[in-house]
Amino acid sequence: MDLLKVSEVDLYFDESIPDEVSGLLEQASAAYAEGNAESYLMRAFLLAPKNLAVVVALYRFYYYQHRIEDALVTAQHALTISGERIGLSGNWKQLDKSHIGYAAFNSIGLLRFYLMALKGAGYLNLRLGNLDEGREMLLKVREADPLDQLSASALLDVIDQH
Repeated sequence: MDLLKVSEVDLYFDESIPDEVSGLLEQASAAYAEGNAESYLMRAFLLAPKNLAVVVALYRFYYYQHRIEDALVTAQHALTISGERIGLSGNWKQLDKSHIGYAAFNSIGLLRFYLMALKGAGYLNLRLGNLDEGREMLLKVREADPLDQLSASALLDVIDQH
């Protein structure tokens, strides 16, 4: 399955955002340098907790602030939202080829997002010292992406070398 071929599909950032939420994201961007972005992001999240653009903005904020535990919680939220939208509402550990095919039929763009969120969560678990959980997540991504277009193997190689 070509997970990089997403030119004719909707992506998470194509989703409409209410004006108030969009304004809050803009304010967060402007306030980032002063260290005041989080309050705007949290207000946006409270207004649109299932909007993936909002969730990604919050994730990036936490990640770049080195708040890895908060970033992991946000990545898991992204997994839940995107998984529900493409019929993967169960545990990621139970993901198999039939689930991947069904999800791809629903939205290849959201499936790619889901797998990237899983890869991100795997990486964050590694950073937190949860090596088994992180490795398992990355193996699941590689299983779902046998062409390794999402580069989960690179992270797995680092784990294996250490």
